[in-house]
Amino acid sequence: MTKREIAIAVAKKLKVTQKTAAEVLDALIDEMKSALGQGERIEIRDFGVFSVRDAKKKKARNPRTNEVVIVPARKRIKFVPGKRMKELAQRLSQ
Repeated sequence: MTKREIAIAVAKKLKVTQKTAAEVLDALIDEMKSALGQGERIEIRDFGVFSVRDAKKKKARNPRTNEVVIVPARKRIKFVPGKRMKELAQRLSQ
């Protein structure tokens, strides 16, 4: 599902224009990016938690040349699904 498809579905559900729904979705995403960019944790009940974690430097291998490459330490975004999301995933996998 794309961002546009989500905006269309939200517009139908809330009976607002697609433009309004898209603006709200863009504002939500901008706020989430801003919070994560500042290292904040985002918790959406029953959906999940987004957080910024440190990834250590590591050795990797270039599959074409088989050369060992050092991947530098970096920040990464981690998502942990909430209880209801886990239950949904379990139902879908059965």
